[in-house]
Amino acid sequence: MIDSPTTPPGTPTSSPNGETILGVSLRAPPANVDAEQALLGALLTNNRAYDRVSDFLTGAHFANRINGAIYDTIAKRIEGGQLADPVTLRATLEHSGILDEVGGIPYLARLLTSTVGIINAGDYGRAIHDAWLRRQLIDIGETMVNNAFGGVDLDGQDQIAAGEEQLFRLATDKGQDGGFTGFDRALANALDVAEKAFRNEGDVSGLTSGLRDFDKKTGGLHPSDLLILAGRPAMGKTALATKIAFSAARALMRKAEEEGEGVQPDGTVAIFSLEMSAEQLATRILSEQAEVSGERIRRGDIGQKEFDRFVRVSRELARLPMVIDDTPAISLSAMRTRCRRLKRTKGLSLVVVDYLQLMRPAVGTRPDSRVLEISMITQGLKAIAKELEVPVIALSQLSRQVESREDKRPMLSDLRESGSIEQDADAVMFVYRDEYYLQQREPKETAFESSDKYRIALEDWHRKMELVHNKAELILEKQRHGPTGAIQLFFEGEFTRFADLDTTHEDYHR
Repeated sequence: MIDSPTTPPGTPTSSPNGETILGVSLRAPPANVDAEQALLGALLTNNRAYDRVSDFLTGAHFANRINGAIYDTIAKRIEGGQLADPVTLRATLEHSGILDEVGGIPYLARLLTSTVGIINAGDYGRAIHDAWLRRQLIDIGETMVNNAFGGVDLDGQDQIAAGEEQLFRLATDKGQDGGFTGFDRALANALDVAEKAFRNEGDVSGLTSGLRDFDKKTGGLHPSDLLILAGRPAMGKTALATKIAFSAARALMRKAEEEGEGVQPDGTVAIFSLEMSAEQLATRILSEQAEVSGERIRRGDIGQKEFDRFVRVSRELARLPMVIDDTPAISLSAMRTRCRRLKRTKGLSLVVVDYLQLMRPAVGTRPDSRVLEISMITQGLKAIAKELEVPVIALSQLSRQVESREDKRPMLSDLRESGSIEQDADAVMFVYRDEYYLQQREPKETAFESSDKYRIALEDWHRKMELVHNKAELILEKQRHGPTGAIQLFFEGEFTRFADLDTTHEDYHR
């Protein structure tokens, strides 16, 4: 038996056809030139064939550059209401020199003999587009390989995010679907929204927030909207955002259950928690729903009945279409990639970001200032909302200047490092609790000359505390599509729970 000779490291490996360069076999990129010629022949024979491919095919999709240029020339004439055939194209093509490499005008005659029939034009177009898609995949793969070898100054996770973003764009490419929308189409879409609101008794046309008065003012949470929820620390921003996210997820689950057993929700609520861990956020939701203090849960200071209720509620909540990403300092590009992936796999109905000042801008950008950085982030969040057609709620901190005023109700000018926050947002709302500030102003006996004056001040303080106890305001300062104003809410500090304030209205279950 003769041993086979071993190949030394670095020796080029032969491909099936024997062609190698530095160990890489030479393989022609995917292309279907026959389909390209057959389609061009069909278009030249009958311009109506263009209607079968115009919505997804452009000259850039052709592997043969000259075929692509001929297609674009044909398309330009047809879209201009002109006839496109060898006679009418002759002057344009001769003047541009497009056909010089293929023998001139006689090439058009060869195209006419390549056609099989306009009925197959759509199939030819899809074959051309499929070959283009595979060439793009090869380009993306080569870029990822080169970057992994150190071609760019990005770490591994950022390279994964960049690669996923490219793949998502390719997967969701809609060809020529962009551009103008006919006014009749826009009116039909507006009518659909109005009809949905009418069926829901005129109050909610979007996704419910779980807050009756907020939904009445806004019509719910609408696709493509960026909503900014701002407030000073301890006002309850995270608790309110969690309440809205939970209510939206529960509404999605109820809708699926109403449609039939086994039907999955048609969307998911995604929470990006940059400040709290997923466990902390889940504990907060459990505390609210089970009515067990989160502080007592952490200490283990609960009885058997409370623990049993805690477990039962947790099983019910586990079915909700809600996911949490607690990656700290997540970049805008990574967030966009994960939202795209979630929309593609499970559907996406709402995104909550807690909070935007902890985010990083897109990979590869280096803003000159913090204000510019925040502006880039808010613009990116608005782009995510519009591209994925989902509402995005982003929490934001407020500047310390609020504390220096007598009236501590926030204003738009209080938005921290605002930049374009106010400009990019479709709605800006502030959560405010007078009880928090009044609690800090409890009279101290040492500050009064006599016990009588202290007693009077203390009674006055208690009276004011009763007026604001368990009350909060959601101040809708800006709304692009509706009215503004303050919305009164109930706040229960023990369970960090927000709800509608009064009980005089009908029960609100959505």
